[in-house]
Amino acid sequence: MREHPSLDIVSSDGSELVGKKIVLCITGSVAAYKAIELARLLMRHGGNVTCVASKAATDLIKPSYFKWATGNEVITKLTGDLEHIKVADYKQSDLIVVYPCTANTLGKLANGIDDTPISTVLSVGFGSKIPIMVSLAMHQAMYENPAVVKNIKFLKDKVQFISPQFVEGKAKAAEPEKILDFILKKYGASSVLQGKKVLITAGPTIEYIDPVRVITNQSTGRTGVLLARELVSSGTKVTFVYGPGTEHAPKGAKVVRVKTSREMLEAVRHEMRQRFDIVVLAAAVSDYTVENPSKTKVKSDPDKMIIQLRKVPKIINEIKKIQKSVFLVGFKAETDVSKEKLIALSRKKLQESRADVIIANDIGKKYRKNPEKNNVVVVDSKKESVSGWKDKEKIARFVCREIEHRFRKFA
Repeated sequence: MREHPSLDIVSSDGSELVGKKIVLCITGSVAAYKAIELARLLMRHGGNVTCVASKAATDLIKPSYFKWATGNEVITKLTGDLEHIKVADYKQSDLIVVYPCTANTLGKLANGIDDTPISTVLSVGFGSKIPIMVSLAMHQAMYENPAVVKNIKFLKDKVQFISPQFVEGKAKAAEPEKILDFILKKYGASSVLQGKKVLITAGPTIEYIDPVRVITNQSTGRTGVLLARELVSSGTKVTFVYGPGTEHAPKGAKVVRVKTSREMLEAVRHEMRQRFDIVVLAAAVSDYTVENPSKTKVKSDPDKMIIQLRKVPKIINEIKKIQKSVFLVGFKAETDVSKEKLIALSRKKLQESRADVIIANDIGKKYRKNPEKNNVVVVDSKKESVSGWKDKEKIARFVCREIEHRFRKFA
């Protein structure tokens, strides 16, 4: 069965919240309509969002709208299924966001009152120590009510408040983008990859025949660039050794530009004088270089031209010689082979290079029909994971998650 269509947007803007279960509580403020946008923003960064809506909120917005937005069932009442326990008991969720939060709900949270689905979810989450984030929305006079001030004071060290915007005599809920930014900064970075140093190679290389003519391949560098972006978003410190690809280099990474296979190998050796946690070799490096490239442009008069090529060293075979303990991820491309053959060849490369993971794909006829999509197999010594045919952005997110999962065990 196909997953809910709204889930197609998950991780479309980043993977910072992948694996995070977020409970979004929507109370009866007129700002409730903005909760839809917040839910979608959280999903676009990988979050799995479940909405809990008060009766006042559903008087403004039908529950089916929240289900459409998130792909998950909406909690509007508590039944024998114990919905509040499923989403707010110990370790059942990673974060509870109350957006918008009325003075009424704030008071119930501060005083342990749980007579609505939202207040009961908050009561359980408060007790199970799930982080709670509150974005207040009410008239300014209510915000300054001594009872509300007292409740805020009591809760200020126990939950995270997002300051409202004071406009036209109202304490308006912060914009969804501000809530997203705060969540990404506080909860978004991967606990496994946060702060890790990653070296990535990407793009093609060129091998000079003469100062004008070169031998190269059709790699654009797109997969490597997208993967680097995902790793930057996951909190890693990325050094990006980049051949002459057509994609823009990733922001937030240290970029080292190279052209030839020799330059790429030398750049990798140079950068690895410092310690890295992970090395990802996504570049399409030339296997052969010209034996004796001409120092001047070769004349085009002859009908035939013979070029002697020699094999270049495999960069992947050098990595563990430089840093034995680094987590090494290699890439392997084949054309028109079976899945079983692709996996077998990947395992052979895994052993020869002492890599920890190989990302393999078939760039044969099916790939060439639509090079914007790919289907990769992530292979280690024990198992393999298949992405299925996806666009390259989703492939990059899939690969990043697989690296994170396997690095967790490696580390």
